[in-house]
Amino acid sequence: MEQGNDMKSPSQCRQRTISLQSPLGKIQVSGCENGVHTIQILMDVPPAERSGDTSLSCVVTVSNGQEEMGPELQHCVEWLRAYFSEPWTVGRLPLPVFHHPTLHGDSFTSRVLQTLVRDVKVGETVSYKRLAEMAGNPRAVRAVGGAMRRNPVPLLIPCHRVISSSGQSGIYMGGKGNHLKQWLLTHEKVKEED
Repeated sequence: MEQGNDMKSPSQCRQRTISLQSPLGKIQVSGCENGVHTIQILMDVPPAERSGDTSLSCVVTVSNGQEEMGPELQHCVEWLRAYFSEPWTVGRLPLPVFHHPTLHGDSFTSRVLQTLVRDVKVGETVSYKRLAEMAGNPRAVRAVGGAMRRNPVPLLIPCHRVISSSGQSGIYMGGKGNHLKQWLLTHEKVKEED
């Protein structure tokens, strides 16, 4: 997982926030010249239905102009556009650089999120228990849930791919986004079924 240049701590950055209209509704992406800080899914509309031939897009709706967006925010927008239109292609794309304190250092949360983004690919899922094992602490299942809640960049770090051991999709965005989690999991499997 690429981390931003540590010249400035994230709290000292000059952040820009852009809004994207996506199949999930409005998404706000914040970042600075060093990398992406946060992604927020605002849940302002129900997720778009995907029909067989429909291409789902992601459009910048509020910005000071793309040239002022900065390279890392632009990279994030390009990654999100690819994800929503052809999710099976993003495994070949480099992720934007992250610049958020949760993603730096060697905390268990950081290790879990790094393991998730590195090892759980588009169309795959992993249980909280298995992710705890993969991150090096098989007894830390609840801590994995906490790491998912603290994920500052959902979609880029795919916390929606973490499910319960029973196969149930589990909670997403504090329970308010469970329908989005199901939409994302279905969206990622569309190409496999074609």
